[in-house]
Amino acid sequence: MPIPEDVTGEEIDKDVRQELQSLPKTLAEDVAKNLVMVARLIDEDPEGAYGYSRVALRLASRVAAVREAAGFAAYANQKYAEALAEFRAARRMTGTVELWPLMADCERGLGRPEKALDMAGAPEVQKLDKAGQVEMRLVAAGARRDMGQLDAAIVTLQSSELASHSVQPWTARLRYAYADALLAAGRSGEAREWFAKAVEADRDGSTDASDRLAEIDGVEFTDALDEDEPAEDTHTPTRQDTQDEQDEQDTQDEQDTQDEQDARDDRD
Repeated sequence: MPIPEDVTGEEIDKDVRQELQSLPKTLAEDVAKNLVMVARLIDEDPEGAYGYSRVALRLASRVAAVREAAGFAAYANQKYAEALAEFRAARRMTGTVELWPLMADCERGLGRPEKALDMAGAPEVQKLDKAGQVEMRLVAAGARRDMGQLDAAIVTLQSSELASHSVQPWTARLRYAYADALLAAGRSGEAREWFAKAVEADRDGSTDASDRLAEIDGVEFTDALDEDEPAEDTHTPTRQDTQDEQDEQDTQDEQDTQDEQDARDDRD
């Protein structure tokens, strides 16, 4: 796949660059460029990111960073079985648990919420940092909802992180998930409150909490200009426009006078 000229491979994290040092220089550069493209496209063009991840995987399948990138690209394309396999491979290579919540969410994607819940109660969760533990809580709540256990999902999300007034990277998503679960359970008043709190925390627009809040309030957004109706003429008359109109009127008056004269001559 083509690599844009502005991509050098130096854009990747230093830890990944260090991993690639085990490869021949030219090969390492090619892999790095493909990993940069995966990161660049994964949000806006998941299919494109997936294509570059497959190239990187073909070039260096024994590099953990490559397997992880391939997992993220497959996950973004809802290829959950493939993503799970890549995440497992990366975990075996590194021995870390950072990917544990994503692996559990892949189990959900594969229609196995019970397996995701088992993973939520595994010892590996205690080794996660705070962000990872919150992510695992979100996955567990999602699994409860998959199983039709709305009340259990709500309880799962109730935590010190949810009650905290400080805003962290995960705060908006946690509040949003809680509001959404409340709404699904028919508790619209509480849901509105938590959607509003999610809006307060969502500084980068990572959720559509503001739209959900407006929907509850019955607010409808319409285009300022209805495409089915002609646009109102907002042209401001100029001095030249006024003069042109006067000239046209004078011409019409002269024509009317001439017509009247012609009519009198015919009568005579």
